[in-house]
Amino acid sequence: MGMSDLPDEIWSRIMEAGIQSSALGYRDLCCLSISCRRLRRLSGDEALWSALLALDFALEGRGSSSSSSSSHSSSLSSKSLYRTKFERHRARKRAAWRLAVLKEESQIAEHTRKLDDLRIVLDAEHEKLKMASKELRDLEKVRRASVAMNVWQPEVVCSSHRQLVQQCTVPVESRASALHMELRLCKQQIAIYSKAFSNQKRKLEERKEVLASLKYHPVDSYELDTRSNNRTKRQRKMK
Repeated sequence: MGMSDLPDEIWSRIMEAGIQSSALGYRDLCCLSISCRRLRRLSGDEALWSALLALDFALEGRGSSSSSSSSHSSSLSSKSLYRTKFERHRARKRAAWRLAVLKEESQIAEHTRKLDDLRIVLDAEHEKLKMASKELRDLEKVRRASVAMNVWQPEVVCSSHRQLVQQCTVPVESRASALHMELRLCKQQIAIYSKAFSNQKRKLEERKEVLASLKYHPVDSYELDTRSNNRTKRQRKMK
């Protein structure tokens, strides 16, 4: 005897047992319904969809308090009621997905803004470091020229050194000390901002990965949590 020779009652019991054991879900019944006319008729049985409805929307059924919604539900077939509840569930999942995407995009924008701000600050500190280093090198030339003036040299060389020293309008030693302090401070600030920049960049990459994952799997599964949990528990028991 082939599978097609089984009586309707056996097929109904098989499908009912599959639903009760969480082996069959709404997708399976829908697939059976398009396989042949006979299974289309059997898979649309009120008892099957009623059992599926009780399993997948048990918590929702307990929480229903409106008499108007209850009367509306009673006027629908179990399959139609399941479709209605399923569409609501899918709409909630889509809304949650959109909210998650917006949240990630908002965080990406915030991290990008912070990176831009840090980049500007780092550029400014590097420029300060560059200018202070140049001024310190110029002061070193003045200091050497001042020392060289105390040693006999040809007049041309001595005149050049004298001109260089006269152009400097600040005390060399005190200004050099201040520049050394400024250089140390710039390097400290650059180290701090560079670390903050790296942290922000890492966070940005993490958020981009999360967003890419969300968009790669945009609510790709509408399987109900209760049925998924029941199936997982049964699989663990079988092991």
